[in-house]
Amino acid sequence: MTHSKKILCTAIASALAMSNSAFSQVEEITVSGTLQSNVVNSMSPPLPLLDTPQAVAILSSEEIRARGFRELGDIVRYTAGVNQSQGEGHRDSVVFRGVRSTADFYRDGLRDDVQYFRSLYNVEQVEVLRGPNALLFGRGGTGGLINRVTKKAMIGQNGGSFDAGSDTFGAFDVAADYNIQTGENSALRINAHRDSLENHRNFFDGQRVGFNPTFRMELDQNTTLDLSYEHANHERFIDRGIPTQNGQPVEGLADVVFGTSDLNVQRLTADILRGSLSREFSNNSRLNLNVQYDSFEKLYQNLYASGYDGDVVTMDGYKDPTTRENLFLDANYVTEFGTGTVDHALSIGAQVVSTDNANHRFNTYWSTTSDDNETFNITNPMNFTVNSAGQATSVDYTSDLNNSTMSEIDVTSIYIQDQINIGENLILMLGGRLDQFDITVNDVKAGSSQTRQDDQFSPRAGLIFKPQDSLSLYVSYSESFLPRSGEQYKKLSASSARLDPDVFENTEFGVKWDIAPGLMFAAAYFQNDQTQAVRDSVTGEQAEIVGLQVDGFELELKGQLNDSLSVAAGYTSMDGTTSSGGEPRELPESTMHLWANYQVNAQFGLGVGFAYQDEQNIKNNKSGLILPDYTRWDAAAYYNVSDDLEIRLNVENLSDELYFPFSHSTHQASVGKDLNARLSITRRF
Repeated sequence: MTHSKKILCTAIASALAMSNSAFSQVEEITVSGTLQSNVVNSMSPPLPLLDTPQAVAILSSEEIRARGFRELGDIVRYTAGVNQSQGEGHRDSVVFRGVRSTADFYRDGLRDDVQYFRSLYNVEQVEVLRGPNALLFGRGGTGGLINRVTKKAMIGQNGGSFDAGSDTFGAFDVAADYNIQTGENSALRINAHRDSLENHRNFFDGQRVGFNPTFRMELDQNTTLDLSYEHANHERFIDRGIPTQNGQPVEGLADVVFGTSDLNVQRLTADILRGSLSREFSNNSRLNLNVQYDSFEKLYQNLYASGYDGDVVTMDGYKDPTTRENLFLDANYVTEFGTGTVDHALSIGAQVVSTDNANHRFNTYWSTTSDDNETFNITNPMNFTVNSAGQATSVDYTSDLNNSTMSEIDVTSIYIQDQINIGENLILMLGGRLDQFDITVNDVKAGSSQTRQDDQFSPRAGLIFKPQDSLSLYVSYSESFLPRSGEQYKKLSASSARLDPDVFENTEFGVKWDIAPGLMFAAAYFQNDQTQAVRDSVTGEQAEIVGLQVDGFELELKGQLNDSLSVAAGYTSMDGTTSSGGEPRELPESTMHLWANYQVNAQFGLGVGFAYQDEQNIKNNKSGLILPDYTRWDAAAYYNVSDDLEIRLNVENLSDELYFPFSHSTHQASVGKDLNARLSITRRF
């Protein structure tokens, strides 16, 4: 047994032992608003964790605030089965059980696949689902997905909160949340935030602004209407990391930024409008209708290191503007009924999605090389006006158009799922989804157009055995698919248009145990296979297992051990193989985390945690090109000045360890954050 496995096994064993004396003292964990942290809200219908036949992690808004998390990447660091990817410095990117994704993000169950760093100011809880999830969410979700459940207006309540914080890097943030009763049957809630961004790297700065009013009205005793609008305006410096040498990041270059404040930038504006109508026909049947329109404009421009020989560095880059408009029409009907001794919870749904996407990619163009690459001597800060030969040079992003595409996507989906309760101990879940995915990609530069239609069926089956109310054993099988146009619909060549989608299959065995109210242990073994079609043959049936095969297991323990001590611990072990038999990228053999919070008294509490990540390959089949393993320690302290005023201190990277959490490619290894302390306050009113 490795040292890391011994640490986690000891921690879990100790926690289980401590919990034996506290079963009767623990109360159910709940989050703010109307959600419970032991219910998966993104399921249809929402399911208790114990009755969900797959691995799911839920983090409430209170936990997010207490641990000082600012982005989804902070949550991923403390979640089993997933790890971070760089996302080229401008977007959320998560590796779900070995499958990297930049598009498997959802907001209240609807797709949010534009590439950016998502804010958490208006989040009620975050749900991280592992395994393919096409049944409810459609294409994508190939290794898992993240769903943000946003805050909604609450009828019958008045009040809110104000948060402000600042850290030793110089970042500053404010957020406000206020709910007001506007009538006997209506309420308005407004969430807003502004972040001033700074970190440990030179030139890094930026800001994020978000505004999200929501309105709720009870039209009658059984019908509720929710309206929501969100505006986001983000800008930030893009940091692509440092080069590698001899198979690892060059630690001596950890303080050098390979970019400039005017050339490395991301800008995003987004507007999201949503209406939801919920109608209860009886205690056993209900209908949910959702309409959402969103509009995104995004610009991403950068320089990055593409080569390094130990002396000079080769610089490359590009400019990538994207606009996207989405329209979602979503309906779901749930009814519960009995047939003899068998009870059913039947869910029937349909969805129509229309997307227009325009994308351009300009390569960098250096005046000295008439190319997108140029070499430079390494200085701190870097000087990109004189190349390594001493010649004056300049770069522009308008002379070399690499590609320009306009895509139209229409998706029509229907699905059905039946949760069948057989007696008191057995639950059978069966379902399937049929997606018709139509895409047309017009290649403006080449003057060509390609169209592809996929009719894809995605099944799901789960069997849960509950020998007692607090224990469930399950096995599940699920599938999802990814069209040949990829996650962002940017390209569809003539050869790709003849190929079927990639299909991802997941088989999972698991156990979930409510040790006590508010304390759960979960373990899961999983196997993921990617099936990718080859060129159409005469029969159209040729396919082979290529791309990636991953298997592994996860352990999780979360909840209250006694009145004073809570813990969240997880361990993941994974092993993978690429189509050529090598080791895949971004797949650490082991990851683990532990966060413990101790309430010293009614006013004062302490928290401490660590996240460990084993070494991992930077590229597929390149076992000699790695990111070293690391352990990062974090801590927190909380003090309730009064019932409505709380002060928090969160400290990241207590040991000030130099580490490299992820790398997009060979010479783009990100430098982890230095020691940083953040002081924040929350005022409730």
